Amino acid sequence: MNVLFLCTGNSCRSQMAEGWAKQLGGKWIEAQSAGIEAHGKNPRAIEVMREAGVDISRQESTQLTDEMLTSADYVVTVCGQADENCPVLPAGTPKEHWPLADPAQATGSEDEIMTVFRASRDDIRRRVADLIKRLQRERGTENNKRGRRY
Repeated sequence: MNVLFLCTGNSCRSQMAEGWAKQLGGKWIEAQSAGIEAHGKNPRAIEVMREAGVDISRQESTQLTDEMLTSADYVVTVCGQADENCPVLPAGTPKEHWPLADPAQATGSEDEIMTVFRASRDDIRRRVADLIKRLQRERGTENNKRGRRY
C-alpha cells in the first residue's frame, strides 16, 4: 500500500506523517511525502519526532511529481493549500483531507513553539494510526471477498 502525504512545502506536517506511517505501518505500507513546493526540512519537526523515537532526518523535502501521483494507492492532504491545489488524481485513487494547522506558524517562546510542534506530532500520530487501521480493514475485506487473506 503506497500512501502519499501531500502538503504545501513538505517541510513539517507531511514529513511527520510519512515518518509515523513508516514507523507504524511496518512492511505493510510504503509512505512518501511531497509538497506543492519543496521548502526544506523543519528542524523542530525533526527534533519532536526524534523525541518520540522516529528519525525523519534522512527524509527529503520533495516537490510533488506526476510519478508520485500515479504510484500512490491513497493520498492524504494535510493542509488547506495542498487540498485546494492537489492535482487531479488518477481515476480510482482515494484521497482524504486532514486540516492540520501549521506548527511552523507558532509564535511565542521556544518552549511554547515546541509545545505546538509536540501537539501536532501527537495529532498526526493518532491520525496515521487510524488511517492504517482503516486501510488494513478495507484491504482485508476486499481480499476476503476474493478468497485471499493477509
